Amino acid sequence: MRLACGCFIVPKEVLDRFAKDKKLPEASRKSFADTSDREAIWRKLRAAHNVATKASIATMGMSRAMADAPKVTVYDCAHTTSLPGAPVANPGGSADATAKRTFDVTTDVAKFYKGAFGRNSIDNAGMTLLSNIHYSNLYNNAFWDGSQMTYGDGDGQIFIDFTQSNDVVAHELTHGVTQFTLGLNYTNEAGGLNESMSDAFGSMFRQWQGGQDVSAADWLIGGGIMGPDALARGFTCLRDMAKPGDAHCLAPQPFHYRDYRPGMDPHESSGIPNYAFYTAAMTLGGKSWEKLGKVWYAALTGLPSPNMRFRTFARRTRRAARRLYPADPAVYAAVNAGWTAVGIP
Repeated sequence: MRLACGCFIVPKEVLDRFAKDKKLPEASRKSFADTSDREAIWRKLRAAHNVATKASIATMGMSRAMADAPKVTVYDCAHTTSLPGAPVANPGGSADATAKRTFDVTTDVAKFYKGAFGRNSIDNAGMTLLSNIHYSNLYNNAFWDGSQMTYGDGDGQIFIDFTQSNDVVAHELTHGVTQFTLGLNYTNEAGGLNESMSDAFGSMFRQWQGGQDVSAADWLIGGGIMGPDALARGFTCLRDMAKPGDAHCLAPQPFHYRDYRPGMDPHESSGIPNYAFYTAAMTLGGKSWEKLGKVWYAALTGLPSPNMRFRTFARRTRRAARRLYPADPAVYAAVNAGWTAVGIP
């Protein structure tokens, strides 16, 4: 069975780097090592869910009956590794700031997908959105395992509570959307697209929640989870869709196709489609989730293609731009400019 998406926000290379960083306290180094060690477990679980999802879609067909708006639930792991944790009663009114924030932001992500794209939850059929908080001890990641979201509290030095960044929450939920649409594998170009879908829609959600147009957006991924040590070292984010290779990124990325190599970590190769989306958004202007977001969503929700390449996805977006906005050539021109900028004509 091919391993599918591990669906973490922090790449393994970053975890392994800080696990060996002697400038960090021993407890922080251990937390990074422990987080890295658990990655293989969640990748296997996620792969199993991905296979089950593909079988379900094949059986049911692509049309799915609409249900009520999704229920949002929050579970507290209380620093254990049991999933799910204990249910949090009335999370929207919880005295635990992490529980309340998780409930509020997850609810808003569901509203974003419904309002902007007409999508009813991850599966477009009202699937309950289950989130786990306070996972493990000083856990330095957030992930989608194929059926639920899980957030660590961070080590307090490099990372803080992973629910502090609204784009991180949207990023993880979007991995679920991708699972139920393109079904992208987590290798080569498909893996890069998988991560890029989550970054693009995560950034769009952040802009939507803030009422920002593209020129006001910061285009940072994970800016809200940087701890004091990371900030002191000059790191302001995990990734930057506007400046993927800059030194302020904890995990810098290439942003031109000439720099792509087979076997790249998906968190690295995703810089290429990320920059294409950013360039298209800045070229078109306005609010990213309106016209351009609908183009990307149309390409994402087309026929499943687990091993899709960048060029194929680019072709889908170009076609979608013309199909959705035949009277507005600026949309196609912006999409084309985005992909041309990264070397995918």
